[in-house]
Amino acid sequence: MPGGCCPSDRGLFVQRQVGSFLMDKYEVSNERFAEFIAHQKRLAPDAQYVTDADRFGWSFVFEGLLPPRISEVSEQAVAGARWWVRVDGASWNSPEGPGTNLDDRWDHPAVHVSWFDARAFCAWAGKRLPTEEEWEYAARGGLEQKQFPWGNKERDEEGRPRANTFQGTFPHDDTAEDGYAGTAPVHAFEANGYGLHNVAGNGGGGVEGGGGTQHGADGSDTTWNEKVP
Repeated sequence: MPGGCCPSDRGLFVQRQVGSFLMDKYEVSNERFAEFIAHQKRLAPDAQYVTDADRFGWSFVFEGLLPPRISEVSEQAVAGARWWVRVDGASWNSPEGPGTNLDDRWDHPAVHVSWFDARAFCAWAGKRLPTEEEWEYAARGGLEQKQFPWGNKERDEEGRPRANTFQGTFPHDDTAEDGYAGTAPVHAFEANGYGLHNVAGNGGGGVEGGGGTQHGADGSDTTWNEKVP
C-alpha cells in the first residue's frame, strides 16, 4: 500500500505522513484464529495460548444476539452501553456463550479477542497491528473528506447497504436488511479503493500503540486486520 498523508486525531486539517506498508485485505477469520490456537497447542500442549476471555471466564456479548436462556440470567452490563452484557463462558469459539459454536461462521471475523490476544496472534503470524494513522489511511481507501470508505452515500445505487451494520430499532430489533444479523463473512461486501473488505461495520478493531478497541455496530466484538511490516 502506498504511503501518503492522513488526518490526525488533532484535527481534520492536521496531516501526518504514513509510509508504505502492507495490510491483509480481510479481517482475521475464525478459521485463521483457530489455526493460531491449534498451532500453539501443538507447540506446548501443557502451556497452550489462552485468550483473555477464556482466562477470565467471561466476555461481553451484544444483547440482541443472546439466546433467551442466557439473556434472562445476565446482570452485569457496560456502563452507558447496557446492550453489551456479561456472559460467563463467552469466548472466541463460543461467541454467545455456552452451547453456541462457530458452525457456519468459520469465515466470519474472530470475536472476543483482546488487544493482547491480537498481538499474540500477530507475533505468531509474523505480522503486527497497524498504527492508528495506518489504519485511518488504509480504511479511507484513497478517498479524502468522505463520510464512508466508499464515498458519501450509505447505500448503493440500488438502495442496498454497503456494509454490515445494524438496521432496525437499536438494540433489540435488527431487521438484517444487509443480509446478516450479527457478523458477516470477512469477504462480504465490496472492498474499498485499496482492496480492503469490511473496514466499516462487521467488527471492531484494535491498533498498535495502546489499544483502540471498539465494538462493531452490528453487535460483533473485537477483531482486527492482519498486518505485515
